[in-house]
Formats: sequence, C-alpha cells, structure tokens
Amino acid sequence: MNNQLLIKEKLQASLENIPTKSNGSPITDLQIDKTLAEEIEQLTTELESVNPNLNPLLYATSLLEGAWQLQYSTAREIRSLVSLPLGLKLGKVYQVIDVANKLFFNLAKVKHPLGLVSGYVKVTASFEPAKEDLEPPSNKRINVYFDKRYLSIEKIVGINTPQLNPFKVVPANNPNNRTATLDITYLDETLRIGRGGDGSLFILSKCNDFPDFTSLAKTYST
Repeated sequence: MNNQLLIKEKLQASLENIPTKSNGSPITDLQIDKTLAEEIEQLTTELESVNPNLNPLLYATSLLEGAWQLQYSTAREIRSLVSLPLGLKLGKVYQVIDVANKLFFNLAKVKHPLGLVSGYVKVTASFEPAKEDLEPPSNKRINVYFDKRYLSIEKIVGINTPQLNPFKVVPANNPNNRTATLDITYLDETLRIGRGGDGSLFILSKCNDFPDFTSLAKTYST
C-alpha cells in the first residue's frame, strides 16, 4: 500500500471514531475531544502533502464534478448550524458542483426531531479560478461569489408543502472588502479536502445517491 492510501485510511479511521449521528450531519472540531481534532488536522495535513491532483482546476475537473457530502469541518458557518432555532436539527450537508458552468450550491437538510417540520437551506454561488501573481499559478484556488439563499419547508407533520419550497429567497452574504476563496488541497475519486480563506477545513466524500439531483440542479441560480 502506498503512502497516500495509508494516510487516507488513517484519516478515515479517525473520522469513523467520531460517534456517528443517525441523521448524517457533519461533525465540527468543537463537538469532539481536542486530541481527536488535533489528530484529524495532522492526518489531513499529511494527506494534503501527497495530493495526487496538484492542479485540480486544470487536470482533474471531472473529479470535482457532482455531489459531495460534508463529513467534517472547522468552519464557523458549519459550527453555527449545530444550534438551530425552534428545535430544528441539522441533517446531511451537500455541495453540488457544476464545473462546466462554474456554479455550485450548498444544501443543508434540517428536520425537527419529532417530525413536525423538515426542509433545507440552500445557497447558490458561482466560482472562477483565482487570478494570482504566482509563477506558475497554483491552479487549486477558486474565488467564490455567493448568489442567493433559499429557505424551504418540504413537509409539515409528514405532508408535502410545495407552496413553502422555498418560502423565502434572499441575497446571500459575501465577505466585506474581500473575495471569498477556497483552496482545493486534496482531491481523488472519493475524497476532497478544502481550506477556506480563513484556514477553515472542509472534508467531503463523493456522494452517488444525492436526492433529487436533477430538479435541484436546475435551480443553481433561479
């Protein structure tokens, strides 16, 4: 077994040591023991150092394409989803990427534990390779431009509510006085690691059973 696969297996084993949630929601570093969080960060850094696709925006766009499920993050925006109002609980979080059109959307499923309400929050965005004064260009950094935020209720006490899907659409927030960036620091057929402009970590796995992909993909920028 080569070094890359060995480190990847160790990282996945560390993630599997985290008590899993039946709703599939991502874990943040604030929810686990500090020692385990440090172990995940160390293994992530080691795996990034043996990235098989150093220039994903040039030579691995086919691997980027499609749906990804967020497994672990240290980002503030993901941490904040842990405490939702009205007793709602975070479920699975997806990112769906359309490379050809340079579009993606993030979708977070939410549900009341008693089954009273279920829905999702979706944020659409566009992206472009970052234009940097580097020789040669890194070909791993993208500039991100958030577009719209959709708040949707899919069901109330088990009854479909298409009239509330979505019930609110507002402009998405972009950082003040700067462009949001994301570095794709590791990419293979099943795993992707990214670092936000503030150093926040995102670990995602490729998802082949994303629900309602066709209908949702039509609403990147609706």
